[in-house]
Amino acid sequence: MITRNLDLKSIRPDFMTTTINDEMSSEERFQNLVLRPIIKFQKPLFIEVFKNYIKKHKSVFYELSIDKRTDYIENAIHKDMKFRNGIKGMIIGLFTIDEYKLYILNSSALNKRMMSIVKESLINNIQLLEKSEILTAV
Repeated sequence: MITRNLDLKSIRPDFMTTTINDEMSSEERFQNLVLRPIIKFQKPLFIEVFKNYIKKHKSVFYELSIDKRTDYIENAIHKDMKFRNGIKGMIIGLFTIDEYKLYILNSSALNKRMMSIVKESLINNIQLLEKSEILTAV
């Protein structure tokens, strides 16, 4: 168990852009110490997962304006429960047991924070969502 905790924490990128202080709420502290590093670590996976989501939904995303693409991302994150739960699982699976125990105490508020960060990450990396051809070796 100790090894798992150390392994999980060691793969997370440092996220020193946010100050941690005593005046923060427990949700904000959890967001900055746990969620942000995990989401940053998982960002390349989230981009690929969202590309697959686009493909599964007939690639309509690529025909949209930038503003509509942002709306599309928001709708996928907030309204498609299957997609949303998949993203949550990719994040929760990288929690330590203690982090999970903290998470379940206020999962509703933390889920909102989690999805908001993922949504912003996808929107900020919208250029990486451009249609790409899959090359196969012959």
